[in-house]
Amino acid sequence: MSKRVLTTESGAPVADNQNSATAGVGGPLLLQDQHLLEKLARFNRERIPERVVHARGSGAYGHFEVTDDVTGFTYADFLGTVGKRTEVFLRFSTVADNLGGADAVRDPRGFAVKFYTEEGNYDLVGNNTPVFFVKDPVKFPDFIHSQKRDPFTGKQEPDNVWDFWAHSPEATHQVTWLMGDRGIPASYRHMNGYGSHTYQWTNAEGEAFFVKYHFKTNQGVRSLSSEQAREIAGNDPNSHQTDLLQAIERGVHPSWTLYVQIMPAAEAADYRFNPFDLTKVWPHGDYPLRRVGRLVLDRNPDNVFAEVEQAAFSPNNFVPGIGPSPDKMLQGRLFAYADAHRYRLGVNHTLLAVNAPRATAALNYGRDGLMASNNQGRAAKNYEPNSYDGPDETGRPLSAPLAVHGHTGTHEAPLHTKDDHFFQAGQLYRLMSRDEQSRLVTNIAGGLAQVSRDDVVEKNLAHFHAADPSYGDRVAEAVRALRED
Repeated sequence: MSKRVLTTESGAPVADNQNSATAGVGGPLLLQDQHLLEKLARFNRERIPERVVHARGSGAYGHFEVTDDVTGFTYADFLGTVGKRTEVFLRFSTVADNLGGADAVRDPRGFAVKFYTEEGNYDLVGNNTPVFFVKDPVKFPDFIHSQKRDPFTGKQEPDNVWDFWAHSPEATHQVTWLMGDRGIPASYRHMNGYGSHTYQWTNAEGEAFFVKYHFKTNQGVRSLSSEQAREIAGNDPNSHQTDLLQAIERGVHPSWTLYVQIMPAAEAADYRFNPFDLTKVWPHGDYPLRRVGRLVLDRNPDNVFAEVEQAAFSPNNFVPGIGPSPDKMLQGRLFAYADAHRYRLGVNHTLLAVNAPRATAALNYGRDGLMASNNQGRAAKNYEPNSYDGPDETGRPLSAPLAVHGHTGTHEAPLHTKDDHFFQAGQLYRLMSRDEQSRLVTNIAGGLAQVSRDDVVEKNLAHFHAADPSYGDRVAEAVRALRED
């Protein structure tokens, strides 16, 4: 069997891949050496801008199988039949650090699922926590700036982190999650995933429901202490990536069971707190978990760059029967994610294999742009309507309409009887065992004691005290002890 011939990107054979062309044996290089220039130019462009957030990530392929009938709540086809399977790609990630950061750090984890459905791709972009730090997208860039590397010192600064939280009392619930035992998952396989936001489902009769997604790990929840995480991060910064890759390679396929909470749309307006507030959870006593199906990961990507780094998830990729809610953070993400991908990957990022539909074809009138590869046929028209049998709209909206009212302008969140920033953080604290509370207090105090301004420390302590007096007192005592050492 003859060896395959190395070629340039245009297909021309390469005569010598060990020596550059020169003017004589010891002379300078020649500009005419097309293979050298092409090789260096490609090398210079092999890295694309990393994600501003969720830069450090891992991913795998698998499938989602429906196990329970939910057709009374949504007419989404991929959820329409018990036993139906849909191919998926799931990307895990940390949030704040750069691409070269360690996996075993105290940080929320991204949990983004792409369902390759027969009605187009459906992207569910969530985290491993059911809540978030802020509830309005106008605060999101400031929040991320406070958590990322300081532009002067080049490292994450406790002053910035805790100063932002001091001015954002709504973050108290998520801070309590992050600083608790689940703040550092032992691996991506041993954590839950959440849609976090509230979404809308619509059934075949046009009835609307609001839903929250919960992916419960079937491996059991396992976490790391701060001490364990420091040791693991030093020994293998890629610990979570290593674990996921090796588990799938040896046939141990991680899985999650999907549950949803379902609220009839008519109940949202009179609920005791704003059900679209991303900093709050819905109590299971009010809206119990309802099982939907099982997600399994069973295949690693062949190329991490092509399939994990170039994977693009957008919350506005819905399918019929599923749509958005008035959740303000979700509404902001509907624009922000797709816009980030157009900047990072180009306007044709949806043509990349990992992002393209698989169970159906994308038919639209998008043409040209950087890296265009969809010629759509020699004479296909690129406008609509047309008289040449081009794709046409269905006339049926993807989801039920959302009622709106009032005047335009900037508004505080609607007032419900329990719309304060602290009661759920206090409930979470009181759910913890005494040992869990002690570790939470130690983790918070370790960061807060490094803050240089006393007023910032006091504002944060006031938040914890508002959540639960014991919570605030114990954090204050721990901070005081650390500062006296």
